[in-house]
Amino acid sequence: MTMGVTREELRQAGTEVYDRWTAMWNGELALAEEIMAPDFTLRYAQAGTEAFDEVRTPGRLAEVIAQWHAGRTELRFEAEGVPVVDLEPVGGSWSGLVARPYRATFADAEGAPVVRSGTDTLRIVDGLITEVWSVSSGAHGRSFYRS
Repeated sequence: MTMGVTREELRQAGTEVYDRWTAMWNGELALAEEIMAPDFTLRYAQAGTEAFDEVRTPGRLAEVIAQWHAGRTELRFEAEGVPVVDLEPVGGSWSGLVARPYRATFADAEGAPVVRSGTDTLRIVDGLITEVWSVSSGAHGRSFYRS
């Protein structure tokens, strides 16, 4: 590890980028240009997420997130659990992986609350997200945590 950078600082940096990722998903779409690499890959395993398969740029990601929100009333994401941060300082920035469970809440067609859980793993290179693996409980899933 480079002198002057502690594990705690790296953990904080990883947690911050995950929190900004979550904020972007909650509608702070300008964050896409700040936290995403100019070219990245999204890997979403759940059914109904095919819209993300070809997304490769921050601007397009912001557009698809806006469309995602338009189809889900009151959609809100929250980080849950403890993040797993495996970052190393590289050339004045940091690179590695950050993973954390999340909870998504929204209203169904009748207005009833729906709660789903998932886990996002972010690959970070030079401080920017270059790849995301996302797995959720899906359309008929449940929350990992009690509401």
